[in-house]
Amino acid sequence: MNCRRHGSKPTIGLWMLVAAADVAIIMASTGLLTALLVLTALAVIITGGVYAARSLGSREPQPAKAVVRRRA
Repeated sequence: MNCRRHGSKPTIGLWMLVAAADVAIIMASTGLLTALLVLTALAVIITGGVYAARSLGSREPQPAKAVVRRRA
């Protein structure tokens, strides 16, 4: 049996290297400009999603209604 925990630093480092190699292969096959346009579009979409999630999640509290009582 394997005693190594999942998500250890060497495992994460290896997958980061695989991801970097995938990006390099995509850039080599499609061209640098196309890859940069796709990455820019993804960054804009992710940023917009994060902004929308934050703005929907943290609504401004409604101000309390002031109750004015008259003395008799």
